[in-house]
Amino acid sequence: MGCMLMGCSQQSDKKTIKLGHGLDTSHPVHKGIEYMARLVNERTNGELSIEIYPSQQLGTERELLELLQIGSVGITKVGASTLENFAPSYQVFNIPFIFKSDEHRFRVLDSEIGKQILLDGQDYWLRGLCYYDAGSRSFYTTEKRIEKPEDLNGLKIRVMESKSAMEMVSTLGGSPTPLAWGELYTALQQGLVDGAENNAPSFYSSRHYEVSKYYTINKHTANPDVLVISTHVWNSLSELHQAILQQAALESAEYQKKLWAIASEEALAAVIEAGVQVIYPDKSLFESKVAPLYQKYGMDKRIGPLLKAIQEMD
Repeated sequence: MGCMLMGCSQQSDKKTIKLGHGLDTSHPVHKGIEYMARLVNERTNGELSIEIYPSQQLGTERELLELLQIGSVGITKVGASTLENFAPSYQVFNIPFIFKSDEHRFRVLDSEIGKQILLDGQDYWLRGLCYYDAGSRSFYTTEKRIEKPEDLNGLKIRVMESKSAMEMVSTLGGSPTPLAWGELYTALQQGLVDGAENNAPSFYSSRHYEVSKYYTINKHTANPDVLVISTHVWNSLSELHQAILQQAALESAEYQKKLWAIASEEALAAVIEAGVQVIYPDKSLFESKVAPLYQKYGMDKRIGPLLKAIQEMD
């Protein structure tokens, strides 16, 4: 009975964990999650299985995290920006231009720093299992080309429900507008927002390119997706099943990374073919504009040491 209330169901010696997320089934992250579920099922001989509910069937990212906290859902995938509202250390990933390159980003996520951040949410009943590649986020707009920070002045830019994401857009001159992902297409179409920011596969799979004429690849942030399990559900698993699930998650992250690279190239080509104008601005203009954020976060007792360690990592 207790297990049924904790995002999993049990039948004799078999257990099923409910996993909900907001992406559609064509997304590389969903395919990575499916890969993990197959590994878990095979390696536990069917004793542990994962039941996947994509496309916000069980709620938005924030709602899913709240369901994890009470154990009504077992696992979810959320952006690090959303997770920072529950585990503050994740804020460091939303500092603009914190990573020197994709290779630097992968080294940080695989390091002790990355592992430390994954476990930071345990005090909030949220345990990170792995990071999924979400590439770099860039601006897209419906009517106005963005070639320099000043072009953002006065524009309503959709952001995730993240303090640091809102702060970044404000620092660049835009007007941050928190909005659920599922509501964004209509908001762009109706002019409730002037633009948004995301990676190429999400820009394409969401069909936002249909109502956004310009995509400015400035790669301001590269905050990963995070696979999170409720500690209520994690603690209900045997040590063997915990180890199998953790290893399967890490292997699925490597599998998803390869899918992401392919999807990024295909998505960019597809939106260009659909008529979107892709702009490659001078990134240094955006980097200099957000310099004050480094001073602010550097003074933070929790974020400052993480920021310094990431900057010092080769």
